[in-house]
Amino acid sequence: MTKIPGFKAYDIRGKVPGELNNDLAYKVGKALVKYLDCKSVVIGRDVRKSSPELAEALSAGITDSGSNVIDLGMCGTEMIYFGTPHFDADAGVMITASHNPPEYNGLKFVKKGSVPMGYESGLKEIEQMILNNDLGEIAVEKGTVETKDIMNDFIESLKKFYDKDKLKPYKVVVNAGNGCIGPALDAIENNLPIEMIKLFHEPDSDFPNGVPNPLLPENRQPTIDAIKQHGADLGVAWDGDYDRCFFFDEKGNFIEGYYIVGLLAKSILKNFPGENIVHDPRLVWNTVEVVSKEGGNAIVSQSGHAYIKQKMREVNSIYGGEMSAHHYFRDNYYSDSGMIPFLLILQLMADENKTMFELVNEMVAAYPCSGEINSTLDNPAGKLEEIKQKYSDGKQDFLDGVSVEYADWRFNVRMSNTEPLLRLNVESRNNKELMDQKTQELLKLIRA
Repeated sequence: MTKIPGFKAYDIRGKVPGELNNDLAYKVGKALVKYLDCKSVVIGRDVRKSSPELAEALSAGITDSGSNVIDLGMCGTEMIYFGTPHFDADAGVMITASHNPPEYNGLKFVKKGSVPMGYESGLKEIEQMILNNDLGEIAVEKGTVETKDIMNDFIESLKKFYDKDKLKPYKVVVNAGNGCIGPALDAIENNLPIEMIKLFHEPDSDFPNGVPNPLLPENRQPTIDAIKQHGADLGVAWDGDYDRCFFFDEKGNFIEGYYIVGLLAKSILKNFPGENIVHDPRLVWNTVEVVSKEGGNAIVSQSGHAYIKQKMREVNSIYGGEMSAHHYFRDNYYSDSGMIPFLLILQLMADENKTMFELVNEMVAAYPCSGEINSTLDNPAGKLEEIKQKYSDGKQDFLDGVSVEYADWRFNVRMSNTEPLLRLNVESRNNKELMDQKTQELLKLIRA
């Protein structure tokens, strides 16, 4: 079957103009309107140099097909998730390549109500329509483009997640990475009693301080340095379209996303006991223990936003968390957010009267983990089979790759959806030495 290179599992993404360009964006706009029978589409874009042109081409495709465009301008992906239901639009499109280098860009889609739209839930059909040139005629009555500023409505919508009066006057390093979040932090600043120490705050398409990807160790240092320099209580860094945020404690330690899932579950279950919490299967023991202790129900789902959001809807889950720093909230249209976790962690620190280090340290000691380690392989599927055979004496699960559990340690190995990679995660019960040893053992086998 013929494929268009930029079409991926969850979005369209690629280098501009080779894999993604104005012509493709225009055709996507036309196909989207025809496929979903859109009357209105919300669009927004990140800070990249190619984003305004792509937005214009996408808009032209949408309006040429007779649908109206509500243009939010430069914004975060979660503002599309908020804006699409806010305007009761039939679809939303965010133009972003998130944490990728500057020469990349992409398109992320949602349907009405911010229901996700990936390759298996609409993008495949849109790709086929483009390949078959089945895009429909240009409408007799073209749609209109209306520019809307919804920042205040968006900031207002976040108030249900925190209690301003209970927050403390923390000193917080906020690292925008020259992505889109700077304006949103400025907009919420007066609502919070905290002091923000702002790093790389201005949106800048050249990304002069490196691509906005806090998972890269070299990108963490400025946040760590600022925490130490200012004696801050917390550090937070966001990716380019701020649908993910990453945390640092007051000592400057980077905190694995795995433990943040536990903290957010704890924070939410304090106010909503007995609720369902969805989590991914890569690292699980800490999450299951925290959720059980707080009176909730932990439910595992395959990794990836489409699967997590679907499972959350199925079981009416209040929160879903992935160790990759995607956090989803029922009261946010089951969508992921980079702002809500920031607010909930501030709330939890205040409620428990503990520092970030104190909140996390027990979890890290009880369930040390490797963090996700990627290996590029010629035949990832073959290697997965080999691992399955070698560790057949453990309790195995195949929900997402291969998970194997023993009494005092477990691991998950899965293939990437988009690259020839195997991703490894290992955890143990209260034994960092064993976790390190088993991580090395598995890496040796994977890379042999």
